[in-house]
Amino acid sequence: MSSENFEKNHKNDEKVIKKSTFNILISSIIITVGVASFFAGSYVSNFNSEQISQEEFKNEIAKLELKILEKQLSTKQLNSPLKISTDNDPIIGQINAPITIIEFSDFQCPFCAKFHIETLPLIMNEYINNGQVKLVFRDFPIQSIHPNAVPAAVAAECANEQEKFKEMHDILFENQNEWSNQNIDNVIITFNQYATKIELDDKKFDSCLKNGKYIEEIKKDLDDGRTYGISGTPGFFIGNEQIGFIELKGAEPFENFKKVIDNQLKK
Repeated sequence: MSSENFEKNHKNDEKVIKKSTFNILISSIIITVGVASFFAGSYVSNFNSEQISQEEFKNEIAKLELKILEKQLSTKQLNSPLKISTDNDPIIGQINAPITIIEFSDFQCPFCAKFHIETLPLIMNEYINNGQVKLVFRDFPIQSIHPNAVPAAVAAECANEQEKFKEMHDILFENQNEWSNQNIDNVIITFNQYATKIELDDKKFDSCLKNGKYIEEIKKDLDDGRTYGISGTPGFFIGNEQIGFIELKGAEPFENFKKVIDNQLKK
């Protein structure tokens, strides 16, 4: 090899970093900052050539540092107080209660019925009736397995229109086995019978129910629930906007609710 070619190749070696070396360096940086799962494989795929220049390497390091910063900022946001909207949904309790339980629920869900029949009365006796806590009921009907959950949610919203949400809520959960397997025509008849029992304006309720007046409102609750990570019912968020919310999943026993509520009341 001539001295001219040797010098030329030597200079190229100085200006070029082998792809394998680049991967090792990137891996070292990733391990150092502890975000390997976030960045793994995200850079190697950007290169089709076997080699990259020092300039390209510097640019990729800069991009990596930017992504690390973005990841850190994202983590900080996730660690901030959890904020959940109450929307304009039905409330059980006093509107100015300091602590709110936001529930995403399905009227046809057996575990939701279990909570409302067994646990909610205890929460009401200890916290809701004395104005410390209120419950906001948001709809999360899982239509694929509970085909009557949406009409039940509409029925409850229509009752809320006449300030009788709690009464319809109770009768739906207490009689879940009666209406859950009925076809849609019979379900409407049954819900109208419930409306009569709780002394609603029958014509107004029937019109509201048959027209599906609150379908969009229910869909909004469902979309919000998915945004907050709800995948099953019942799902609860306990707190307020100032201190954030703590999540509870499923029909937890009263003791678990008490522990969270007491802790939130102290803040």
